Amino acid sequence: MSPADKKSMVTGDHPNLSIVRQCEILQLSRSAFYYTPVGLDEETLTVMKAIDRAFTKYPFFGSRQIRAYLRREGTVVGRHRVRRLMRLMGLEAVYKRPRTSQPHPAHRVYPYLLKGTVIDRPNQVWCADITYIPVRRGFLYLVAIMDWATRKVLAWRLSNTMHAGFCVVALEEALAKYGPPEIVNTDQGSQFTGADWITTLTEADVRVSMDGRGRYLDNIFIERLWRSLKQEAVYLTELQDGFQAQRVIQEWIGFYNTERPHSALEHKTPAEAYWAAKNEKQAA
Repeated sequence: MSPADKKSMVTGDHPNLSIVRQCEILQLSRSAFYYTPVGLDEETLTVMKAIDRAFTKYPFFGSRQIRAYLRREGTVVGRHRVRRLMRLMGLEAVYKRPRTSQPHPAHRVYPYLLKGTVIDRPNQVWCADITYIPVRRGFLYLVAIMDWATRKVLAWRLSNTMHAGFCVVALEEALAKYGPPEIVNTDQGSQFTGADWITTLTEADVRVSMDGRGRYLDNIFIERLWRSLKQEAVYLTELQDGFQAQRVIQEWIGFYNTERPHSALEHKTPAEAYWAAKNEKQAA
């Protein structure tokens, strides 16, 4: 039975079984059950996808430039609508990067710890970020945890909300599989300044680093990951739903980690670079 078939069997008004228990019985993960994209009308979603493509290609474009670019491509849309949709998608050119993570005024912001630091070994620094993933009837959010020195994607999760939970689950998976890094660097979004994320890091004795506002280059490697993922997988496939998005992203990240060499890594793949350096450290 497919995940979609199992999902159709779960009901929110069952007299005796909670949604969690129904998922357990059907062996359907709760994350899979909640792979329901945020829904909007078809015409709005088409415009949002066009905006996402343009912004991925030109992350320094604001709403005025995006509007002009879309018009040249045949999509006629007003600037105010472009600006409103960019806000919905978490795109804010004034910061020169996708702002899918929004700051929370009550959360502590940690200092940026990487200035002048030579990052040259696995688990020295990890970075994390969130991006927008369009699907046919809506959109999802994707978080990834990456090892900075080797570019290896350590863990990732999809969600239909921006709540911090899916980010923390990805972080916990990376910590369990690879052990704690020395530093984790993120932007100042509420997902990364909230208590659950910070507590998970501090309990693992990991130092917290956060980008300065307006410094989109602080997490440049994960920005490049998003660009490659979208141009090589997401935009080439008409993603129908969260299940297909999960499969396509999983396949692409597997390819990225194990088959795609990087010139900056002496033409090793991220996985080869990560494990080679780890093995050298253990041998020493």
